[in-house]
Amino acid sequence: MNSFTRSIDLLQREMDVSSLRYQVTSNNLANAETPNFKRQTVNFESELKRAFESEKMAKDSFHLTRTDDRHIKINQPYDYREVQPRRVTDYLSTAKANGNNVDAEYEANNILQIQMQYRLLTQLTAFEFDQVNTAMKK
Repeated sequence: MNSFTRSIDLLQREMDVSSLRYQVTSNNLANAETPNFKRQTVNFESELKRAFESEKMAKDSFHLTRTDDRHIKINQPYDYREVQPRRVTDYLSTAKANGNNVDAEYEANNILQIQMQYRLLTQLTAFEFDQVNTAMKK
């Protein structure tokens, strides 16, 4: 996969994750006063980092040939395209007397951050395509 395709794929996946984060954070904010509601977050970047590190380690490591599917896979890279965002529920903290752990101010700031990040991702995507257009014109 060339670098342009990989960049666009990663940008598109991150935009999808940002959209999911927006939905989850909006749900948290909507349930800020619901008794016993527990806030959720989206985990994606740490798994993506793990996939990239496994690719790097697989390049630098000893390669074994497998002649049968039953043989143990060793040093197989974790494909970043298989990484899926996970919703994580915070059951451990309680911020209010009613058992709810949503801080409305924090969630509102989170929404602003997600919106700015999404805007940046769209600008990066446009930049990638502008580079291709420039190269094609020459």
